[in-house]
Amino acid sequence: MALTAVSYAEAQEKPKTPPQNPSKAPVVATDTTKKAGAGRPLMPGAKAEPKPYATVITDKAITRKGMITTHKLEDKFFFEIADSTLGRDILVVSRISKAGAEVRSASGYAGDQIGSSVIRFEKGPNNRIFMRKLSFRTYGPDSTAAMYRSLQNSNIQAIAAAFNIAAYTTDKKGSVIDITDYINSDNDIFYFAGPAKGQYKIGSFQADKSYVNSVRSFPKNVEITTTRTYTTAGGVAAPGAPMGGGGGGGTTTMELNTSLVILPKVPMKPRYFDPRVGYFTVGYTDFDANPQGVKELQLVKRWRLEPKAIDMAKYKRGELVEPVKPIVFYIDPATPKKWVPYLMAGINDWQKAFEKAGFKNAIIAKVAPTAAQDSTWSLDDAMHSAIVYKPSEIANASGPSISDPRSGEIIESHINWYHNVMKLVHDWYMVQASAIDPRARKMAFSDELMGDLIRFVSSHEVGHTLGLRHNYGSSSTVPVEMLRNKAFVEANGHTPSIMDYARFNYVAQPEDHISPKGIYPRIGDYDLWAIEWGYKFMPEYKTAAAEVPALNKMTVESAKNKRLWFGTETNPDDPRSQNEDLGDNAMLASTYGIKNLKVIVAKLPDWTKSANEGYEDLETMYGQLVGQFGRYMGHVSKNIGGVTETPKTIEQKGPVYERVSAATQREAMAFLNAQLFTTPTWLLNKATLDNIGKDPVQVVGQMQAVTLYKIMGAGTLGKLISAEATDGESAYKVTDFFADLQAPIFAELKSNTAIDVYRRNLQKTYVERLIALINPAPAAPAMPGALQTRSAGAAPGDIASVAKAQLRELDATVKAAVPNATGMSKYHLQDLAERIDMVLNPRG
Repeated sequence: MALTAVSYAEAQEKPKTPPQNPSKAPVVATDTTKKAGAGRPLMPGAKAEPKPYATVITDKAITRKGMITTHKLEDKFFFEIADSTLGRDILVVSRISKAGAEVRSASGYAGDQIGSSVIRFEKGPNNRIFMRKLSFRTYGPDSTAAMYRSLQNSNIQAIAAAFNIAAYTTDKKGSVIDITDYINSDNDIFYFAGPAKGQYKIGSFQADKSYVNSVRSFPKNVEITTTRTYTTAGGVAAPGAPMGGGGGGGTTTMELNTSLVILPKVPMKPRYFDPRVGYFTVGYTDFDANPQGVKELQLVKRWRLEPKAIDMAKYKRGELVEPVKPIVFYIDPATPKKWVPYLMAGINDWQKAFEKAGFKNAIIAKVAPTAAQDSTWSLDDAMHSAIVYKPSEIANASGPSISDPRSGEIIESHINWYHNVMKLVHDWYMVQASAIDPRARKMAFSDELMGDLIRFVSSHEVGHTLGLRHNYGSSSTVPVEMLRNKAFVEANGHTPSIMDYARFNYVAQPEDHISPKGIYPRIGDYDLWAIEWGYKFMPEYKTAAAEVPALNKMTVESAKNKRLWFGTETNPDDPRSQNEDLGDNAMLASTYGIKNLKVIVAKLPDWTKSANEGYEDLETMYGQLVGQFGRYMGHVSKNIGGVTETPKTIEQKGPVYERVSAATQREAMAFLNAQLFTTPTWLLNKATLDNIGKDPVQVVGQMQAVTLYKIMGAGTLGKLISAEATDGESAYKVTDFFADLQAPIFAELKSNTAIDVYRRNLQKTYVERLIALINPAPAAPAMPGALQTRSAGAAPGDIASVAKAQLRELDATVKAAVPNATGMSKYHLQDLAERIDMVLNPRG
């Protein structure tokens, strides 16, 4: 989904470009196969001496024919590159296949992408093959334009490696090179790209602890699997140790898979990205689009779906037709049989979406053939997309894809389906739906219920592989009360998009009698619209630029239906765009959610017990329940200082950015005071806490601290100050905020009542947060070129001023309350007075 926070991280990389022709001028490069062909190192300027084919590729070679024919001869690997493959663009994608705990702790899991490049093999002088690494950062699409020619004259594609031609094929239409040394080297094309090593906390390559598992060729791709060992973070080879020796920081070994996928000779016509429709992108800097500057262009990632020539007239008339090449996803044969139908259903559910784009049977699920049925079939073949079952403890799933950086065309996808994702969806469903669905009141769900949940996750992941990003804003278009309307929610679902992170309908109440159809996510109105926008075939427009007016007209028209709205997952300020939330009012939705949590928390000891077992399940589910309550606090908190963002073109009325109304922000503050800062004693089930060893003071204190630090953060306060400058008296001012927060937190001081331990901790946390605003910790230096976000808001001096004002006011109130206080309340207030005095009256 990934099912945790982010759509697949690699899918949102900065766009790369349509191609440039490389310079034909020879460039001197280091020879990476010094003994190939000639049997001795190639000196600068010398000519390689190819040998007869049969003496290089002997009858002992293990040969696999394909895009590049591969040969294995003892411990050597050879590429046989046909002349027809020379000059073709080849996409190289590297991923982790297996990782140890050291790498997993640095967020490295099987399936993670660690590098992506485009290469091209070319024949050079002196019987050599050059491998160029292509850059798609700049581009001018018109090859006849002066700017395009200038680009070519100013840019040369780097030669990343050079190989002696060991032999020519017998028909003289191909060249054989020894690729062994390059595969065994630590290079950033086949393996970790530069930044990835830092991300995964690995150091130097350990050649003596690494080896090649296999090199396999298929019609459109070559798959290289290697086992490689690296020092871990901080690990440096010991002085005097041989290269690749052990490091002082330890080592980690992982299996990597490198795919070389040949790209189409003619790139698909791209489609320009529109921020009002959520697609992953690739892109480039165009020097022709803006005659007085440059323009960053982004292309959406999508599959190539085109009508058959004989069906073109039908398509133009609006009849549904089958595409030339449908999208086919295979189910890994290793998948437990009982889950296969549900995974397939999650794929086939998208067929109705493609019908909006004019295609029938555009996406099809198939069971992969077994080795007995087809010994040539392989999951690694780039011609096959698949849901790959991984017997892993990882509680997740992800939907990455390989795409052509020149056009955005998705070439193939392997969805990673980790076995333990079932644990994840179980816990979600139990904590969100068990109050309204009796089937969820146990630690082992029925196969039918688990299958339904698997189907939902399958659909979500397939959506990513179709190019769709998370739509965090989709659920905000549904009125909260409609989520309790049985007829509405069972007909329409609780969110218009399965790409939202709106797991299950936690708003529905037991008395609503809503069936599972109104609880589960499903492909909805937004998803149908997004597929129509991205996949509608438009042959009447010859270029991507020519399509823009028609697509914009479609998008402007779609804005009339609020259910088609896209809310990005990357906006930190818009309370409509949040994960795990429901409805158009976070306060009301969360109130209903808490009502259900109160039912669940009382029943957890019964619903989690198993004969002859301890209380681990109870501890896990209680943690999940506390986490769900915390999400509600986060949903509400984002309204304070919130700024909505609705991307528009000039044809659409209204502003792009608007501040959340003062009334809504007051409602949010009232909710937090009532539900969180007033101690949520319902959460502290004694029978549960006594059996799992949780400290109730810590449970409450942590949740209150997280929320206080969020709403009292410099970013939030800065936005409140800026809002007053923009909206004047109608704004929810920073002074309004503190008036609504401080008085309720210190309510005992006015009523002269005892302050219990929960409230004492809350009050201390509040004061410490004010102090931190006045005396913040030194900030880390900004990265060169880093941009400031809108959340930076007002000057820090304003924030410090208002924080000091609150402490002065509080100082007087606390000191006035001390004489009447007794016991721990008195000690607490005296402590607060001393802390405040140290800040307001610092002593040398």
